Amino acid sequence: MGRERATALLVDFDGVLRRWDPAVAAGVEREYGLSGGVLTEIAMQWGRLQPVLTGRVSHADWMSSVADALADSVGGPERARAAVEQWQRYRGEVDPEVLGFVREARAGGIRVGLGTNATDLLDADLAALDLTDEFDVVVNSSRVGVNKPAKEYFQAACEALETPAARVLFLDDEDWAIRGARVAGLSALRWSGPADLRYARAALAY
Repeated sequence: MGRERATALLVDFDGVLRRWDPAVAAGVEREYGLSGGVLTEIAMQWGRLQPVLTGRVSHADWMSSVADALADSVGGPERARAAVEQWQRYRGEVDPEVLGFVREARAGGIRVGLGTNATDLLDADLAALDLTDEFDVVVNSSRVGVNKPAKEYFQAACEALETPAARVLFLDDEDWAIRGARVAGLSALRWSGPADLRYARAALAY
């Protein structure tokens, strides 16, 4: 017997709805004489990243720690702070096809949540990208206190959506997140691009 179609949708932010142009970080790194990819490499070190994703430190403190780590490479703390500030001014771009799908699903009666490992800057980012009113719920790991792929994160997301896990479809571009969602009982689709929208639409009950 096949699985029932989903009545709620949980969409990842970075890599699905929001895209980042790698040329921005690369340009900052060239300007400040940094090696390619070092900004993201330092920021994504798990010991530095996990506390900000679970709300134990702020986005500002996280970026300060990145600047501290860069200081010796760029000629001092002031240049390091300037490099990080310049990098952080860019807040990404919205994928119009994914946003169109979110709007279509909501118009069809599907509850839609944004499910993201994010910092306390998320609300400001959503406002800057004109996304504040595009979701029924926003499930931010830094507010939940636990990050994907933990089962507790997905339980919190289903509670926010007021929908049983078995009736929630989750879209994410990371395999580890997809595996975590499936363990928690959700349907999950590994996002590789807008070509996946055909499957996602078929999985929803509208």
